[in-house]
Amino acid sequence: MQNILTAVVQGIIEGLTEFLPVSSTGHLILSGKLLNFTGDKADTFEIIIQLGAILAVAVIYWRRILNLLGIGRLSPDKAENQQDKQPGRLNLLHIILACLPAMVLGLVLHSFITSYLFSAYTVLVGLVFGGIFMLFGESSSKSSVQSAGVDQITYKQAIYIGLFQCLALWPGFSRSGATIAGGLLAGVGYRAATNFSFLIAIPMMVAASGFELLKSYDILTASDAVFFITGFLVAFVVALVAVITFLKLLERFKLAPFAY
Repeated sequence: MQNILTAVVQGIIEGLTEFLPVSSTGHLILSGKLLNFTGDKADTFEIIIQLGAILAVAVIYWRRILNLLGIGRLSPDKAENQQDKQPGRLNLLHIILACLPAMVLGLVLHSFITSYLFSAYTVLVGLVFGGIFMLFGESSSKSSVQSAGVDQITYKQAIYIGLFQCLALWPGFSRSGATIAGGLLAGVGYRAATNFSFLIAIPMMVAASGFELLKSYDILTASDAVFFITGFLVAFVVALVAVITFLKLLERFKLAPFAY
């Protein structure tokens, strides 16, 4: 059985970085190298703890998710902020349009990405350019915000954000950083871009994790159950705290500190 301390450390890193604009994949690759935790089992472990982080965001946005699925109705006082006064305008088509480009490109380039881009060097390149892109997105964002609330995001803006999400196929290039900065460039407000980024992360990560898990499920053994469950629970709890904290601090700190 793997060292439980390794599960805790990797779980904390996943929870802190998955939805913050700093790239979880990049940091897990680098920390895995430092901890000497690499190989097929490490890859499978990363999938498991990503599912823990996904669950945390699903818990935070459960009302919005039910609304998107047509179950219940999100009232204005339950919206993510006071600017979301048009409940129900955001629908599944927005989510599909934003997820489709990266899903298609990810399937086409999957073998290339896993074969050539999962090294410490390429991760460092992704981290640097991801930080630069966030600074560019923040400095070049439109002065007049067209979509202050997530329910005001248009289909065109959803497509733009989806295209920017493709940048995150390069390990180290933050997915949330790419989508939030892309949203700013498309005229979406900070909080709306962040909420939309988190919402489209759920189907993206479930699809990616499910695809990888199907290929590596035979690696899971009963002897590693405690190790994997520990990582999952740690990632869930830390991600829950990290996302709530990030949403509270976003208006004050913007993207620049995360880019640096």
